[in-house]
Amino acid sequence: VQLQASGGGLVQAGVSLRLSCETPGRIWNALIMGWFRQYLGKEREFVAAISRNGGTTTYGASVKGRFTISRDNDKKAVYLQMNTLKPEDTAVYFCAGSSKLGIVKETAAEYEFWGQGTQVTVSS
Repeated sequence: VQLQASGGGLVQAGVSLRLSCETPGRIWNALIMGWFRQYLGKEREFVAAISRNGGTTTYGASVKGRFTISRDNDKKAVYLQMNTLKPEDTAVYFCAGSSKLGIVKETAAEYEFWGQGTQVTVSS
């Protein structure tokens, strides 16, 4: 499954940004989708995840209340709306897909499909 993330960029603190991730894969509806981020030299951090039907979402503590994950199964796309961005949100953001059993997944090891990453840089 090929995942293609886009929407990153250089923005000032306080503004919003929306990331998108699409796939032409046939098994889209079978995938739990998630977003992770990784800053230089640090481990990949869980950001958000959404269930196959979009009815359940979960967020990392550092983004809860500011970020919103959503998906459009007709377009085979998942989105990450990021509001009130902070300099500490600066990272490479990855979308990921998991075909494993469960509703949502918060651990990177549980995702077998990954996009190439998109850079988000938030200046103060």
